[in-house]
Amino acid sequence: MKAEFTAIIEAAPEGGFWAICPEVPGANGQGENIEEAKKSLQQAIELIFEDRKADILRGLPDDAIQDKVMIG
Repeated sequence: MKAEFTAIIEAAPEGGFWAICPEVPGANGQGENIEEAKKSLQQAIELIFEDRKADILRGLPDDAIQDKVMIG
């Protein structure tokens, strides 16, 4: 899946950086530099989406239709 999200990155008081994504509640990352913080955030977003999809698919009936939808 390809998508573009907002990364809000700030310097952490204890050193390094932290990052959040306003479009994905609960997604956050941290790192020693900006690139590490962005990579950590990217991994968090991917894990959240994988977990949410797996959770939903567990409860679907066999005859449920799965299709794609594009946004943007």
